[in-house]
Amino acid sequence: MLFAQVLSRVLGEGQLTIIDAAGRSHRVQGARPGPAVTVRLRGRWTGLRLLLHPRLALGEAFMDGKLTVENGDIYDLLDLLGRNMAAFETTPFVRWSYGFQRLVRTVEQYNPVGRAARNAAHHYDLNDQLYDFFLDRDRQYSCAYFKTGEEPLEQAQLDKKRHIAAKLLLRPGQNVLDIGSGWGGMGLFLSQEFGVDVTGVTLSKEQLAVSSRRALEGGLADRVRFKLLDYREESGRYDRIVSVGMFEHVGVAHYLEFFRKVKGLLKEDGVMLLHAIGRMEPPGGTNTWLKKYIFPGGYTPALSEVLTAIEKVGLWVTDVEVLRLHYARTLRHWRSRFNANRERIKQMAGYDERFCRMWEFYLAGCEVAFRYMNQMVFQIQIARKQDAVPLTRDYMVDAERGVGVASSMAAE
Repeated sequence: MLFAQVLSRVLGEGQLTIIDAAGRSHRVQGARPGPAVTVRLRGRWTGLRLLLHPRLALGEAFMDGKLTVENGDIYDLLDLLGRNMAAFETTPFVRWSYGFQRLVRTVEQYNPVGRAARNAAHHYDLNDQLYDFFLDRDRQYSCAYFKTGEEPLEQAQLDKKRHIAAKLLLRPGQNVLDIGSGWGGMGLFLSQEFGVDVTGVTLSKEQLAVSSRRALEGGLADRVRFKLLDYREESGRYDRIVSVGMFEHVGVAHYLEFFRKVKGLLKEDGVMLLHAIGRMEPPGGTNTWLKKYIFPGGYTPALSEVLTAIEKVGLWVTDVEVLRLHYARTLRHWRSRFNANRERIKQMAGYDERFCRMWEFYLAGCEVAFRYMNQMVFQIQIARKQDAVPLTRDYMVDAERGVGVASSMAAE
């Protein structure tokens, strides 16, 4: 089997047994010990498609039942592949795929206002119940912040909100813009805990309905409001801007546009905190399967791409933090909850087995990407003026411990 022959050249760790469509078994043994996984292929051309278009065909074969894992689950297979990814990336087909993606990425990530709304609806306007089955109670659909790695998901997501708030230097009465406000959790938290006025913008009708209802039910509708609006159409001026898990949808062709708009929205002494997924390697492309089925128009940038755009616009980068394995831990929680609720998702949310396999592959694949494939999360603090924040980072620690901003700045 040609597919097994190719794998035998690149599998350095673990063991993979492939049962082909004719029932023949092909064992590929790595030089180093590691996970042992068995997969069964169905369909005459499945093996060839996996060889020619691995990044797209693997997910599609699993979704369609043409690839099943005989022992373990899809995470075990992806974990095995992830451990050997550096070698896989040297194969001609994968190198060609990466090169082609880099070539066409600007076109694929062209996200004008109307297209951006359609891309958001593709993922975020699904059955509202779905997200309750795997997210925390606050529906934080972004990387949590694990101080020890052992915290429950709810605590880690609360700590994430506190960590971000500490970098915003919030004071009562300030007005805050939340770009990509999701189901409202961040905006509601900032207003309730710090007494700020929050405007959130989202492109998802489902998220807008939930966040607006939460503000009303929480008695915060007088100082927290949400709008169905592209950030490029917002016209106010703000003391603070926060954006969590939205920048991945901007598209590399729009980075200058994004930061020019941010500069225009920030008051002269304003501060922004940008929290987004990135990569610790040079610019590349988006996984073919992921952009087709999960995040059309999406891209996780290299820091060099983001910082270049910020520099060209003339904004100050006042702090950068990289969160490495935090998202892998977050995704493990999500995947565990999703699998535990799989039958309820099919019954209550109304999705079929193929949809569930698609989401299982998405959650497992992303976790592996953060463990083995150079994905990370960055937080960039941005200001218009170089003295908009204190000269040292002590104020962040103080804020998370409950020390007031004024006290922290007085100590400078």
